[in-house]
Amino acid sequence: MKNINAISNFKNNKKNLEVEYFKACKDKDFKELVDSLDLSNDVLMKYTSRLMQAAKEKNNYNHLEDDTFSYNEIKGFILTPYIVNESLYFKYVACKNKSDELKNIEYLKKGYKFEISKNIRNAKMSEIFTNDKNRVPIIKWMSKFIKEYKKNNAFKGLYLNGNFGSGKTYMISALLNELAKSNYNVAMIYYPEFLRLLKSSFKTDFDEQFDYARKADLLLLDDIGAENITAWSRDEILGPILQYRMDNKLATFFTSNLNIEELEIHLSESKDEVNKLKAKRIIERIKYLTDDLKLISENKRN
Repeated sequence: MKNINAISNFKNNKKNLEVEYFKACKDKDFKELVDSLDLSNDVLMKYTSRLMQAAKEKNNYNHLEDDTFSYNEIKGFILTPYIVNESLYFKYVACKNKSDELKNIEYLKKGYKFEISKNIRNAKMSEIFTNDKNRVPIIKWMSKFIKEYKKNNAFKGLYLNGNFGSGKTYMISALLNELAKSNYNVAMIYYPEFLRLLKSSFKTDFDEQFDYARKADLLLLDDIGAENITAWSRDEILGPILQYRMDNKLATFFTSNLNIEELEIHLSESKDEVNKLKAKRIIERIKYLTDDLKLISENKRN
């Protein structure tokens, strides 16, 4: 008797599945989805409710302008069926907008960003102010650099000097963030504080911190010239970083309130002949590694 009841229940359940499935097939979006899956109706009907949800979410995305996409189970994602070894599974796939958003989050996590403010860390090329004619040569230089760098035809970075608050750091950071999207390793470093950290980390992670600056594909030394200059910082830190980057043709960027000539005086430390010569050698490396541009603009920090 039990066997007869079990068989009867099985037939009833299968009949119910068939009714629900073929009823759902009357919906254009559902039918389009199941027709795209290379599985028999006997398999697909077991997943009718889940397939209905997947068809609805795909349709919501196709009508994104109607703001229906926000009603998906997980906003920004589409329930998507896929087949493995003739079995049906489901996963959530990010829509294009969500995928771009996730990529942005991911690239912003990349690299080494030391003592750079959140606003600067998240800098974007699309958000650079373009209503200042003084920025035009710099924006043109940056656009050209991105194209050439991606073709492996450029390594020479930029020495960008100018007045306080003019947006120098934001512009260079936006450039580096743009290239980070293409999986280049970047390091953005507020130079005066970086030196202080290195000096206090000899017994801990000095080598790791130092290597970030030496070996990153793209390096920004922000606010060079604002540090307290010592023979150690110039000859043991800055000099070797620049030499390594010269030898390996690694793109290097600087921002400073000082022009190149003023930076050479700053790096001379005691201003005797020996220190003048050492400062001159540093400047020669910077000139080899960079083009020199100036930005005089309104102080955006006021």
